Amino acid sequence: MVKAGMDEGFNEPITVAITGASGAQYGLRLIEALVSANHEVWVMISKAAYLVIATETEQALPARPERLEEVLVERSGAVPGQIRCFGREDWMAPVASGSGAASAMVICPCSTGTLSAVATGASNNLIERAADVALKERRRLILVPRETPLSAIHLEHMLNLTRLGAVILPAAPGFYHQPVSIDDLVDFIVARILNQLGIAHRLMPRWGERSDGRENA
Repeated sequence: MVKAGMDEGFNEPITVAITGASGAQYGLRLIEALVSANHEVWVMISKAAYLVIATETEQALPARPERLEEVLVERSGAVPGQIRCFGREDWMAPVASGSGAASAMVICPCSTGTLSAVATGASNNLIERAADVALKERRRLILVPRETPLSAIHLEHMLNLTRLGAVILPAAPGFYHQPVSIDDLVDFIVARILNQLGIAHRLMPRWGERSDGRENA
């Protein structure tokens, strides 16, 4: 597995975890957007997410981290070393420790099971542990749930995580940009995630901004 860091010329690493909620397209598109912004991307995919990805997309991703890296590099146009993938119980991965964790983590999409585990500090697998590290180190943690309707349990977990400093960003795309395709709806959410991360993008105009990047008169 090729290892890389900021000395390779990439911007700071961002961790992306894809879990078993519907909306795998959001996570895969986010990886592409981060690669385009020249960030190193650390990727984790849950067991359930592989099934969702195979169901919702035309691509079945390999489970072995080394092979997954190759596929994601080809899919996103990344350069070698820009994407690193970690297995479910790779406890030596940098995301498992506060001394090695990336600057920010996004769980996209975030299943309600993962939401519960993160809210209660379960840390039963590497995704949950990485989120726990992000919280304890006061680093940016963004969770993108895709569930409806929401029960009181889900809402309580979201409230607790918000109080702990996490950002709850539901996969609820807007329509004021007049989307004409599914990709436009996906990009709406990915753009909001990038805004929270402070990463510049041109996925869609900001409110009050024209499509050419100029502000409305």
